[in-house]
Amino acid sequence: MIYNSFARVYSELMDDSLYARWAKYVEDQVSKDAKSLLDVACGTGDLTILLANRFQVTGTDLSEEMLKIAEEKAKKANKTIPFVQSNMMDLFDFDKFDVITCFDDSICYLKDEDELGVTFNQAFEHLNDGGKFLFDAHSLYQMDEVFPGYMFNHRTEDSAFMWNSFEGEYPHTIEHELTFFNWDEKINGYTVNTELHKERTYPIDTFTMILQDIGFKNIHVSADFGESDVKDDSTRWFFSAEK
Repeated sequence: MIYNSFARVYSELMDDSLYARWAKYVEDQVSKDAKSLLDVACGTGDLTILLANRFQVTGTDLSEEMLKIAEEKAKKANKTIPFVQSNMMDLFDFDKFDVITCFDDSICYLKDEDELGVTFNQAFEHLNDGGKFLFDAHSLYQMDEVFPGYMFNHRTEDSAFMWNSFEGEYPHTIEHELTFFNWDEKINGYTVNTELHKERTYPIDTFTMILQDIGFKNIHVSADFGESDVKDDSTRWFFSAEK
């Protein structure tokens, strides 16, 4: 899924405090010896830049527009970070790392269990021995109970954004319809662009089974950025797996 219009409002919509919590989760999960880190689906780079305070980081994302914004942010933060466009299922051009991360529920954009297996295998193949793969995913509760019927509107001086979520075609799937209105002086009016984002999650046992089949060990699942055990109403699951 390539973000287009969404890339321009992504940073405005995100709660900045979440990045610090993701960064802390990473530091809590990895050893002090871990040095290199690949941030998969890095988006506009906010977390990647934070992680650069502790690791030698590389950021990758499918969206060219997201990466352009990430590069601008890194430059402003005086951080030298390689940002490389790639699909999380295709990391063949990358070296091996001590840590690979994939946060903000990006793993839920994969279409099915086959794509999940390919992605997990790519992470496994690009980790050093003893390295950690860290990711999060929407819970069943979030996907089945919270998202359906969700609506959100965002407005600025010259643009507006409408977010509507509804149940998808398969179990534990959701479709987010994002509509953007941007003022265009050339036509003295608003241009309208709509994007459809599809997400899918699975029971925890499905994630862990695929991780184990790939070869991962010491798999741990938690909630609240690793600060609590998983509960029935947990909205996001956090996975830690070791090569």
